[in-house]
Amino acid sequence: MATKRIILGISGASGFQYGYKALQLLNQLEDIETHLVLSKGAELTRQYETSISEQQVLALTDVIHPIHNLGASIASGSFKTLGMLVAPCSMRTLAGIAHGFSDNLLSRAADVVLKERRKLVLMVRETPLNLAHIDNMRKVTEMGGIIFPPVPALYHQPQTADEIITHSAARALDLFDLNIEMPRWTGK
Repeated sequence: MATKRIILGISGASGFQYGYKALQLLNQLEDIETHLVLSKGAELTRQYETSISEQQVLALTDVIHPIHNLGASIASGSFKTLGMLVAPCSMRTLAGIAHGFSDNLLSRAADVVLKERRKLVLMVRETPLNLAHIDNMRKVTEMGGIIFPPVPALYHQPQTADEIITHSAARALDLFDLNIEMPRWTGK
């Protein structure tokens, strides 16, 4: 693969900032091409929870794919990628992935990543969890996906919400073996 590509899905769960921060971090890397797919819920969450404009999101993205374009490049296993991060991942999106429903491009791209045995990292956002949520996480894990709730790490003594969001997004991207700078535990 000449160009390293990564797919970023942003679903409608609370926490649009996690996906946006992942885009910002990926944009700092010279050798990564980002492919973004946003659910309709993600657009609503962006508007309700943030002051981030659509233009700010698009400016950080190499390729944006409409949610209903099931003919997009990322819907095919022959389109090589490092994998996919869904940040945040709603319980609806998790359920769709766990049960193989490819009714939109976000869930189809995740399905392709799993079938091609590439990395799929889901920053699931819900609490408390019911048994259906836990069972869906188990199913995705058994399929090879990684469940990565954005649980704050506090060992680096963050001072702002942005530092907490940045660290969670960086840790999720770290799972793709990308050279993301972030505070790392070094022991005592």
